[in-house]
Amino acid sequence: MPEIWHPFTQHGLGEPIPEVIRAEGTLLHTRDGRAIIDGISSWWVQTHGHCHPKIVAAIQEQAARLDQIIFAGWTHEPAQQLSKALGDFLPSDLSHIFFSDSGSTAVEVALKMALGYWHNLEQPRSRIVVMEHSYHGDTIGAMSVGARGVFNRAYAPLLFDVETIPFPVDDGANSISALQQLCEGSEPPAAIIVEPLVLGAGGMLVYSPDILRALADTARAHDVLFIADEVMTGWGRTGTLFACEQAGVVPDILCMAKGLTGGLIPLAVTAASAPIYDAHFSPDRSRTFFHSSSFTANPIACAAALANLGIWRDEPVQQRIDHIAARHRAFAEQLAAHSNIADVRQCGTILAMDFVDTGGGYLSALGPQLLRFFADRNLLLRPLGNTVYVMPPYCITDEELDALYLGIEAAAAQFAD
Repeated sequence: MPEIWHPFTQHGLGEPIPEVIRAEGTLLHTRDGRAIIDGISSWWVQTHGHCHPKIVAAIQEQAARLDQIIFAGWTHEPAQQLSKALGDFLPSDLSHIFFSDSGSTAVEVALKMALGYWHNLEQPRSRIVVMEHSYHGDTIGAMSVGARGVFNRAYAPLLFDVETIPFPVDDGANSISALQQLCEGSEPPAAIIVEPLVLGAGGMLVYSPDILRALADTARAHDVLFIADEVMTGWGRTGTLFACEQAGVVPDILCMAKGLTGGLIPLAVTAASAPIYDAHFSPDRSRTFFHSSSFTANPIACAAALANLGIWRDEPVQQRIDHIAARHRAFAEQLAAHSNIADVRQCGTILAMDFVDTGGGYLSALGPQLLRFFADRNLLLRPLGNTVYVMPPYCITDEELDALYLGIEAAAAQFAD
């Protein structure tokens, strides 16, 4: 029988892989009878909790009506309704919706849109600017605009070159001046792509809305497209629906996935401004935007996303987000008492900290130890090396939050030496 090859898993370590048989709300129920608190929203996708009945019902109803249809030259009601409904959640300048399947493909679409824009204007530009420590996915284009390192070292021959600005320090002058210099070079960049406010897989690194706004303003002043990768930061994670809102920034292109369907089923959107679309609009078929996948705008996924938008309209989602953020802030103050925890940072529903480790980084030996420590206490917390973070579904209870916090404090005591 073929064996399963799990993502981001080194099977050579022989670590146990629990089997989850059902989920509800914040809890994952395993084959061996445990109830695990999902403290990271199952890789940042679950927003309202597992198996939300409204989204489940929408999936079931749509699956019985229309399951799949080619989207090239065809359309269907769930996609049309979703595109219209997203207009109530997005800035009006983002007037065109392109569907894909995942965060990585949303980024690939954005990069191709940006390059196609300049190509069709007959002003070809090929340089893409990225931020140090960034991560944008695992397909070739998405890896190319992410930080070079252990994630992609083996695939270096496939990756295209990019220009990198440093991660912001203090007021971000280092990043802003670096972008300014690149924009004023002999060959202007086509675009800059950033994870707004929080860099996810790069270590949950946080920078301010003022810096994000300055980066966007610098790009716009030099006619460089600004791409916001809100795959992780979108749908409330940073405290607002989209992180860009806190900076008053409307990007030229915005990528979203994960929480778009409430985390129940894959779907992604790349939202673009009218000039991006207009550069591809022509009777000349050679200017077509050449991108698709077999499941583009899958009707079942679109129905799930529509149900998710209904939850945002009808339930007190923002209140839940604000409550989690307040709890995180209070717990962050408690962590100051632990000498082996450093750089506690919080942005909305995201709380992160570094366990002091001389061999820190993604391959820190402490990471697997922390993972096992939390798993033994029925907590799904998956450290990024020596960085521990909490990013729960918005339905989490105070008791469940307390269990996560107690687990982190116990780990701080356990690994104090």
